[in-house]
Amino acid sequence: MSRRLPPLAALRAFEAAARLMSFKRAAAELAVTPTAISHQIRQLEDGLGVALFQRRTRQVVLTEAGRALHPDLVRAFDLMGDAVAKVQGGSRRQVATLSATLAFTAKLLVPRAGAFPLRNPGWDLRLHASDDPVDLAGGEADAAIRYGLGRYPGLTTQPLLADHFAPMASPQLGPLAIADLRRLPLIHFEWGAQATKISVPTWRAWIEHAAAAGFDVAGLDPQGGITFNDENSAIQAAIAGQGVALLSTALVAAELKAGLLAQPFGPVLDGLRFDFVHVAGQQDRPAIAALRNWIVADVAPFLPQA
Repeated sequence: MSRRLPPLAALRAFEAAARLMSFKRAAAELAVTPTAISHQIRQLEDGLGVALFQRRTRQVVLTEAGRALHPDLVRAFDLMGDAVAKVQGGSRRQVATLSATLAFTAKLLVPRAGAFPLRNPGWDLRLHASDDPVDLAGGEADAAIRYGLGRYPGLTTQPLLADHFAPMASPQLGPLAIADLRRLPLIHFEWGAQATKISVPTWRAWIEHAAAAGFDVAGLDPQGGITFNDENSAIQAAIAGQGVALLSTALVAAELKAGLLAQPFGPVLDGLRFDFVHVAGQQDRPAIAALRNWIVADVAPFLPQA
């Protein structure tokens, strides 16, 4: 059966531009000029008789026809890649990249990373640890675990875990009460870029919450103590007995169970939530499906429940 298809180069140009939402980025990925990408997509639109993009100043947006075409093209190119890999005798391994915060990666992903290749033969896992969100539309990662309010325009969101924060300290400091916060250093960590966009749990927020709940926290300095630039370092400092840290109960669940940390008193402060996210409309991409299946089967069951 003969197939009357548009030129493959034009389809590749459209798929890359739609995935990256940028003619310039598509050009860089395909090693051509942005003008060539624009010309190929225009030829494709002329041949199909429909507009696939709305051209705006410094931005392109998929039309309804473009949104309908793109997912099927993604699957088609993925299938072609799989076919080539089979011919090559399986020598062409594929890589799925997941981005998450430094602490979430270290505490909840690294211990279960070995299950990924077992569940997804022929695939390798790349973990990208960063406290600043990566550009998923720009192809910096296939998917991410974001910490926030769960509202991410242009992304599909799958909730994983609602977070909570409480004072944590090493048991070697002995039994502690709230009054001990006046003599022990408070351990802080910096939240990075996300702190400018959402309200994140801090010692100041905890002190205000405790005061409203009737606890005696008068005179506590919400800024004094020791500050680290990442959450994982703050966890290690608390384990080492350097002071009292306000930590995620989810991220230190293993340390609490092992007796490396203790939660000496309350109250508990509600945090935000962790979500598995990827670019909307790309749920059937093999890399995203492999990551999602691993998270659901091998990571989510071990996450602490509220």
